[in-house]
Amino acid sequence: MDEKLYRELGQLTKDKTIWKQNIPYVASLLKNQSPKITAKAMWLLGEMGLIYPQEIAPYTKEIASFIVSENDLLRERSANALGRIGRADYKLVAPYFKELFILAQDKSPNVRLSFIWASENIATNTPTVYKDYLPIFAELLNDANERVRIEAPEMFRVLGKRKPEFVRPYLAKLKYMSTHDEVSVVRIHAKEAIRAVLSKTNKEPNAQTNVFDKPTK
Repeated sequence: MDEKLYRELGQLTKDKTIWKQNIPYVASLLKNQSPKITAKAMWLLGEMGLIYPQEIAPYTKEIASFIVSENDLLRERSANALGRIGRADYKLVAPYFKELFILAQDKSPNVRLSFIWASENIATNTPTVYKDYLPIFAELLNDANERVRIEAPEMFRVLGKRKPEFVRPYLAKLKYMSTHDEVSVVRIHAKEAIRAVLSKTNKEPNAQTNVFDKPTK
Protein backbone atom coordinates (compact mmCIF):
# COMPACT_ATOMS: atom_id res chain seq x y z
CA MET A 1 0.00 0.00 0.00
CA ASP A 2 2.80 2.41 0.90
CA GLU A 3 4.55 1.82 -2.41
CA LYS A 4 1.35 2.46 -4.34
CA LEU A 5 0.72 5.67 -2.40
CA TYR A 6 4.33 6.75 -2.87
CA ARG A 7 4.02 6.31 -6.63
CA GLU A 8 0.73 8.22 -6.57
CA LEU A 9 2.45 11.13 -4.84
CA GLY A 10 5.23 10.94 -7.40
CA GLN A 11 2.73 11.34 -10.21
CA LEU A 12 1.02 14.20 -8.40
CA THR A 13 4.37 15.94 -7.99
CA LYS A 14 4.73 16.01 -11.78
CA ASP A 15 1.30 17.50 -12.50
CA LYS A 16 1.22 21.05 -11.16
CA THR A 17 -2.18 21.71 -12.74
CA ILE A 18 -3.88 19.72 -9.97
CA TRP A 19 -1.71 20.79 -7.05
CA LYS A 20 -4.03 23.42 -5.60
CA GLN A 21 -7.06 21.15 -5.34
CA ASN A 22 -4.97 18.37 -3.79
CA ILE A 23 -3.33 20.37 -1.00
CA PRO A 24 -5.76 19.19 1.73
CA TYR A 25 -5.32 15.57 0.64
CA VAL A 26 -1.52 15.75 0.65
CA ALA A 27 -1.60 17.52 4.02
CA SER A 28 -3.70 14.68 5.44
CA LEU A 29 -0.78 12.35 4.73
CA LEU A 30 1.35 14.15 7.31
CA LYS A 31 -0.42 11.87 9.76
CA ASN A 32 0.57 8.75 7.79
CA GLN A 33 2.29 6.12 9.91
CA SER A 34 4.95 5.56 7.27
CA PRO A 35 7.85 8.06 7.55
CA LYS A 36 8.51 7.55 3.84
CA ILE A 37 5.00 8.73 2.92
CA THR A 38 5.01 11.56 5.45
CA ALA A 39 8.37 12.75 4.12
CA LYS A 40 7.17 12.62 0.52
CA ALA A 41 4.02 14.53 1.42
CA MET A 42 6.04 17.17 3.27
CA TRP A 43 8.36 17.67 0.32
CA LEU A 44 5.38 18.09 -2.01
CA LEU A 45 3.66 20.53 0.37
CA GLY A 46 6.81 22.63 0.32
CA GLU A 47 6.79 22.77 -3.47
CA MET A 48 3.07 23.51 -3.44
CA GLY A 49 3.68 26.24 -0.87
CA LEU A 50 6.12 28.01 -3.16
CA ILE A 51 3.24 28.53 -5.62
CA TYR A 52 0.23 28.53 -3.28
CA PRO A 53 1.52 29.83 0.07
CA GLN A 54 -1.84 30.96 1.42
CA GLU A 55 -3.41 27.58 0.72
CA ILE A 56 -0.54 25.90 2.60
CA ALA A 57 -0.80 28.30 5.55
CA PRO A 58 -3.15 26.09 7.63
CA TYR A 59 -0.57 23.29 7.57
CA THR A 60 2.66 25.15 8.36
CA LYS A 61 2.39 24.51 12.10
CA GLU A 62 2.13 20.77 11.56
CA ILE A 63 5.03 20.83 9.10
CA ALA A 64 7.13 22.75 11.63
CA SER A 65 6.32 20.20 14.33
CA PHE A 66 8.62 17.74 12.55
CA ILE A 67 11.65 19.94 13.29
CA VAL A 68 11.98 17.95 16.52
CA SER A 69 11.05 14.56 15.06
CA GLU A 70 13.21 11.61 16.08
CA ASN A 71 13.30 10.59 12.42
CA ASP A 72 16.20 12.15 10.48
CA LEU A 73 14.35 12.21 7.16
CA LEU A 74 11.33 13.98 8.66
CA ARG A 75 13.50 16.70 10.20
CA GLU A 76 15.18 17.08 6.83
CA ARG A 77 11.88 17.39 4.95
CA SER A 78 10.45 19.79 7.51
CA ALA A 79 13.34 22.15 6.80
CA ASN A 80 12.93 21.71 3.04
CA ALA A 81 9.22 22.50 3.16
CA LEU A 82 9.54 25.51 5.47
CA GLY A 83 12.27 26.88 3.24
CA ARG A 84 10.09 26.78 0.15
CA ILE A 85 7.03 28.16 1.95
CA GLY A 86 9.16 30.87 3.54
CA ARG A 87 10.59 31.83 0.19
CA ALA A 88 7.06 32.54 -1.04
CA ASP A 89 5.83 34.24 2.15
CA TYR A 90 8.14 34.65 5.13
CA LYS A 91 5.25 35.57 7.43
CA LEU A 92 3.99 32.00 7.25
CA VAL A 93 7.21 30.56 8.69
CA ALA A 94 8.18 33.47 10.94
CA PRO A 95 6.75 31.78 14.07
CA TYR A 96 9.12 28.82 13.51
CA PHE A 97 12.13 30.72 12.19
CA LYS A 98 14.24 30.59 15.36
CA GLU A 99 13.32 26.97 15.94
CA LEU A 100 14.78 26.09 12.54
CA PHE A 101 18.24 26.94 13.84
CA ILE A 102 18.14 23.85 16.06
CA LEU A 103 18.86 21.97 12.84
CA ALA A 104 22.15 23.81 12.24
CA GLN A 105 23.80 21.48 14.75
CA ASP A 106 21.78 18.37 13.96
CA LYS A 107 23.58 15.05 14.23
CA SER A 108 22.53 14.17 10.66
CA PRO A 109 24.59 15.81 7.88
CA ASN A 110 21.58 15.63 5.57
CA VAL A 111 19.53 17.65 8.05
CA ARG A 112 22.27 20.27 8.38
CA LEU A 113 22.43 20.41 4.58
CA SER A 114 18.66 20.88 4.34
CA PHE A 115 18.82 23.62 6.97
CA ILE A 116 21.29 25.57 4.80
CA TRP A 117 19.23 24.98 1.67
CA ALA A 118 16.05 26.13 3.43
CA SER A 119 17.84 29.22 4.69
CA GLU A 120 18.97 30.07 1.16
CA ASN A 121 15.37 29.86 0.03
CA ILE A 122 14.08 32.15 2.77
CA ALA A 123 16.98 34.58 2.33
CA THR A 124 16.25 34.91 -1.38
CA ASN A 125 13.27 37.17 -0.70
CA THR A 126 13.70 38.04 2.99
CA PRO A 127 17.44 38.44 3.58
CA THR A 128 17.19 40.92 6.45
CA VAL A 129 16.04 38.28 8.95
CA TYR A 130 19.50 36.69 8.80
CA LYS A 131 21.40 39.78 9.96
CA ASP A 132 22.35 38.34 13.35
CA TYR A 133 22.74 34.70 12.30
CA LEU A 134 25.82 34.72 10.08
CA PRO A 135 28.11 33.25 12.78
CA ILE A 136 26.04 30.06 12.64
CA PHE A 137 26.62 29.73 8.91
CA ALA A 138 30.29 30.58 9.37
CA GLU A 139 30.57 27.53 11.63
CA LEU A 140 28.98 25.39 8.94
CA LEU A 141 31.78 26.43 6.59
CA ASN A 142 33.97 24.24 8.80
CA ASP A 143 31.58 21.28 8.90
CA ALA A 144 33.18 17.84 8.95
CA ASN A 145 30.81 16.66 6.24
CA GLU A 146 31.88 17.44 2.69
CA ARG A 147 28.37 17.96 1.31
CA VAL A 148 27.52 20.40 4.08
CA ARG A 149 30.75 22.29 3.43
CA ILE A 150 29.92 22.45 -0.27
CA GLU A 151 26.52 24.01 0.43
CA ALA A 152 27.50 26.40 3.24
CA PRO A 153 29.17 29.04 1.02
CA GLU A 154 26.00 29.21 -1.05
CA MET A 155 24.22 30.94 1.83
CA PHE A 156 26.91 33.63 1.75
CA ARG A 157 26.46 33.92 -2.01
CA VAL A 158 22.70 34.41 -1.69
CA LEU A 159 23.11 37.03 1.02
CA GLY A 160 26.08 38.60 -0.74
CA LYS A 161 23.86 39.49 -3.68
CA ARG A 162 21.23 41.06 -1.46
CA LYS A 163 22.91 42.26 1.73
CA PRO A 164 26.65 42.37 1.04
CA GLU A 165 27.26 44.19 4.30
CA PHE A 166 26.18 41.03 6.15
CA VAL A 167 28.86 38.98 4.40
CA ARG A 168 31.81 41.37 4.33
CA PRO A 169 33.11 40.31 7.78
CA TYR A 170 33.50 36.76 6.39
CA LEU A 171 35.28 37.58 3.15
CA ALA A 172 38.70 36.70 4.52
CA LYS A 173 37.43 33.34 5.69
CA LEU A 174 35.80 32.68 2.33
CA LYS A 175 39.00 33.74 0.55
CA TYR A 176 40.99 31.27 2.61
CA MET A 177 38.52 28.50 1.75
CA SER A 178 38.60 29.41 -1.93
CA THR A 179 42.30 28.59 -2.09
CA HIS A 180 42.88 26.05 0.68
CA ASP A 181 39.87 23.73 0.95
CA GLU A 182 40.68 20.23 -0.25
CA VAL A 183 37.35 19.93 -2.10
CA SER A 184 37.25 21.72 -5.45
CA VAL A 185 33.49 22.44 -5.33
CA VAL A 186 33.90 24.10 -1.93
CA ARG A 187 36.61 26.31 -3.39
CA ILE A 188 34.39 27.19 -6.35
CA HIS A 189 31.39 28.03 -4.16
CA ALA A 190 33.53 30.16 -1.86
CA LYS A 191 34.80 32.12 -4.88
CA GLU A 192 31.22 32.62 -6.08
CA ALA A 193 30.21 33.97 -2.67
CA ILE A 194 33.12 36.44 -2.75
CA ARG A 195 32.24 37.48 -6.29
CA ALA A 196 28.61 38.11 -5.27
CA VAL A 197 29.70 40.45 -2.48
CA LEU A 198 32.31 42.29 -4.51
CA SER A 199 29.94 42.81 -7.45
CA LYS A 200 27.74 44.79 -5.08
CA THR A 201 30.55 46.38 -3.08
CA ASN A 202 32.26 47.80 -6.15
CA LYS A 203 29.06 49.65 -7.04
CA GLU A 204 28.96 51.38 -3.67
CA PRO A 205 30.72 54.73 -3.15
CA ASN A 206 33.90 54.64 -1.05
CA ALA A 207 33.69 50.87 -0.67
CA GLN A 208 36.91 49.30 0.53
CA THR A 209 37.22 45.58 1.07
CA ASN A 210 40.37 43.52 1.45
CA VAL A 211 39.67 39.83 0.93
CA PHE A 212 43.30 38.97 1.55
CA ASP A 213 43.17 39.63 5.27
CA LYS A 214 43.76 36.71 7.58
CA PRO A 215 40.62 34.62 8.07
CA THR A 216 38.60 35.24 11.19
CA LYS A 217 37.87 32.34 13.50
